[in-house]
Amino acid sequence: MNAHGDHQITQLWLGGERFCGSGDSIDVISPFDQRLVGRVSACEPSDVDRAVSVARRALTEPLAPWRRAEILDRACDAIAERRDELARLIALEAAKPIQTARIEVDRAVSTFRFASAEARTLSGEVIPLDAASVGEGKVGFTMRVPIGVVAAIAPFNFPLNLVAHKIAPAIAAGCPVVLKPASQTPLTAVALVDLLIDECGLPPDYLHVVTGGGGTIGNALVDHSEVDLITFTGSPDVGWSIRARAPRKKVGLELGNNAPVIIEPDGDWQLAATKIRMAGFSHAGQSCISTQRILVHESIAVEFTAALVDHVSSLVVGDPLDDATEVSALISTTERDRVTAWIDEAVADGAVLECGGVLDESGVLVPTVLSQVVPSMKVCAAEVFGPVVAIASYATLDEAIAMANDTVFGLQAAIFTSRLDAAMDAFERLDFGGVLVNEVPTWRADQQPYGGRRESGNTREGPAFAVREMTEIRLVVLSR
Repeated sequence: MNAHGDHQITQLWLGGERFCGSGDSIDVISPFDQRLVGRVSACEPSDVDRAVSVARRALTEPLAPWRRAEILDRACDAIAERRDELARLIALEAAKPIQTARIEVDRAVSTFRFASAEARTLSGEVIPLDAASVGEGKVGFTMRVPIGVVAAIAPFNFPLNLVAHKIAPAIAAGCPVVLKPASQTPLTAVALVDLLIDECGLPPDYLHVVTGGGGTIGNALVDHSEVDLITFTGSPDVGWSIRARAPRKKVGLELGNNAPVIIEPDGDWQLAATKIRMAGFSHAGQSCISTQRILVHESIAVEFTAALVDHVSSLVVGDPLDDATEVSALISTTERDRVTAWIDEAVADGAVLECGGVLDESGVLVPTVLSQVVPSMKVCAAEVFGPVVAIASYATLDEAIAMANDTVFGLQAAIFTSRLDAAMDAFERLDFGGVLVNEVPTWRADQQPYGGRRESGNTREGPAFAVREMTEIRLVVLSR
C-alpha cells in the first residue's frame, strides 16, 4: 500500500502496470483542515483507451469461478488486517469520523464476503424444452457469462465500501473493471486496488484506475465503444445524463433521495429520536439514505422534537481523526455554504431553527434541526446531503404517507409504529425501493437489494443482485 506522507504522486494500476502519469496531478485535500493528504495523476482520455483495451484483452483469459472466489476471500482478510490504516485514510480524505470510517471498512469486508459466495454459486437453470412438442429430444440449460468490460464510477462519501460494491461483484462475475473514483477521495480506492493486485492474486489486466476531475475522464469512459456496462453512484443529474449518453450500454444508476420517516403516536418515538441522532448526521448527512424528512404525528410532535434536539445537541463535532468525534466537515466549503444557505432560506420562509445552523470554531456546520417546515422548502423538496433534518407534523397516517410520497425520489423510507395494519399500509403504499418498519431509512445491510425508483435510480446493488446485472444469460441446447 502506498504511503502518502511525502505527497508524491500516488501510482495507479492502469493498463496492467503501475502508472504515475506525466502530466498534471490532482491534490487530495482534507475537507476538515485543508491539509494536503496526497496526490494522484490527472489522467487523459488516452489513458482510458489504454485501460479499456487491456481490460477487453483480459476477457480472452477468463478467471475460473473458484479463482474469483479465492481472490475475494483473500481480499476480505487483507482489508480486515488493514482496518485502522484504511479507516485513517478515509478519515483524512473524506473527513469521515474515524469511528464511522472503521465501520465502513468492516462493511467492505462483508461486501467482499458476499461477493465471494456469489462467485461460488453463480449458475443458470435447466430449461424444460420438452414441455413443448418442438423440444422433444432436446435438453436446454442456461449459463451466466460475464457481460464484458465494466466502467465503475464511484462517489466520495463511501470511498471504500461503495467502490467495493462495484469491484467485488464484477470480480465475482468475471468482468474486468475500469474504476474512476471520486476526485475528492481517490486514495482509498487506489489502496484497495493495490491490495487486490499485489496481495490477493487478481491479475492486473482485470482492474484499472483512472483519475481526473471536470468530467473529462468520466465522459471518456461513458462514451467508450468497448465498455459494456456502466455502474454509477452519484447525483441524479449526472446519472441520468450518463444513461442518455449511453443508450446502447447497460447502465446501472444508484442516485439520490430525501429519506422520510413517519413516526406514529403508538410507535416508539423515543427510540426513533435516539436512532435519528446518528441516522440524520452520520458523515455530516452525506449519504443517499440519510434521514432527512421527519413526519411526526401532531399529538407527539412537541415531545419528539424536544427529545431529538437534546440528542442532536450532544453530538461531538470536530476533527475526524479524534475517536470522540461523531460529526465532521462536509466534503467542501462550497457544499457547506450551500447547505447553510438552504437552512437560512428555510428559516426566512417560516421554519423554526431548533438547534445548529451555525459553524463551529473549526468551520464545521453544526448538526441542525428544523421544525415547522413545508414541502416547498429545499430542505424538504431536494436532497440536502448535509447535517440537517426537517420536522413536519401530520394528523392522519394517510396524510403522512402522501407527504412521504410527495417527492421525485424513491430510495428508502421508514415508519415507526406498533400496529400491524399501519405497517402494512406503509410498505404497501410508500413508493420506495425499500420500506423499513421500526427502523430508520438510513439502515442498510450490504447483501440486501439496495436501490430506488424514479430519480433515485434504476438498479439494485448488493453482490447477489449486482452480479446478475454484470452477467448475461447464454442458452445452451443439446440435441440427440
